[in-house]
Amino acid sequence: MRATLKGLTFTSKLIDGRFPDYNRVIPATQSKRLKVERTSFRETLNRAAILSNEKYRGVRFGLGNGLMTITAHNPEQEEAQEEVAIDYSGENMEIGFNVNYISEAVGALDNDEIEFCLNDPNSSCLLRVPGNTKHLYVVMPMRL
Repeated sequence: MRATLKGLTFTSKLIDGRFPDYNRVIPATQSKRLKVERTSFRETLNRAAILSNEKYRGVRFGLGNGLMTITAHNPEQEEAQEEVAIDYSGENMEIGFNVNYISEAVGALDNDEIEFCLNDPNSSCLLRVPGNTKHLYVVMPMRL
């Protein structure tokens, strides 16, 4: 489909396929929640992204009592590891994400503090401003 207006041409292509039911992608319940200061977390992600694999962009989050360790590797055997303080008292857990997807979601949240809602390393992660259920960002994990 193509629409042309003065000084603008808009072209759209219909993709034939089945898209997942978004209600099934958004986790209904989350057993683990953590809060982190948005600006320092985003800066930490940007530094770790430099040494992530250029193709997969994967980073690993290690969650522990009050601390998140962010680790990135690349094929040249280079590694980045940074720690950021979090408000979390759940069980230790490791989960991987595409650093670009997490960074974009964090950048879209306009608050000093953000909240991650998780269940396990294989389930989707929900990012939001604490207490705000109107704007939700869902990021699927990666196996690293």
